[in-house]
Amino acid sequence: MPKLSNLYLLAYNSLQAVAWAVCLALSLSSFVSTKAVNGAYASAGDLIYFLQMVQFLEVMHGAIGLVPSGVVFPLMQWAGRAHFLFVLRQTHEVQESPSVFITFVAWSLSEVIRYPHYAFNCLGSCPSWITYLRYTAFIVLYPPGMAGETWLMYQALPFVKKTSVFPNFFAGLSYYNFLRVLLVCYPFLCLKLYLHMFKQRRSKLGKHPKKKKR
Repeated sequence: MPKLSNLYLLAYNSLQAVAWAVCLALSLSSFVSTKAVNGAYASAGDLIYFLQMVQFLEVMHGAIGLVPSGVVFPLMQWAGRAHFLFVLRQTHEVQESPSVFITFVAWSLSEVIRYPHYAFNCLGSCPSWITYLRYTAFIVLYPPGMAGETWLMYQALPFVKKTSVFPNFFAGLSYYNFLRVLLVCYPFLCLKLYLHMFKQRRSKLGKHPKKKKR
């Protein structure tokens, strides 16, 4: 009989897979119906925000040992996305930016591959092509997603500077200045995650065995 924790993970990953497929459909349907990329937030923004908040559970899964992912990298990814959505929801002037469409589509495509992979593993057997996609598709999906996040935060800077919605940080550091510092660091943080995925790819897909010398 399957463990209760395994049944929970199967349900969680299956629901996330379906929900992200809906996000992808909403983002693309907006583009197809209007022939414009400025409607992604209106179509899928609320659902993506909800799913992203729920994804904090994945940090907890690693923290309590439910999955072997650890805490650091899941937390980095969750925090990066959560912060992006915080800026997006508070800065209405950038909600129709093409960067939102690019980011939402990249995120959604990544997740409709990642979560089925996890769900099949909970069943004890994952098709090899899904495993290959899981550890290969990120090569083309991560860069536009990361670029979209960075682009939007850069676009938001002048509006953040003018508003009092955003809090000040410690020692009187304004959120505007925090965001400027973050934009300098962001490419390096994204690169760290990107290289981590390559490390995972080598581990999961393996390397071609070397030919033995005669």
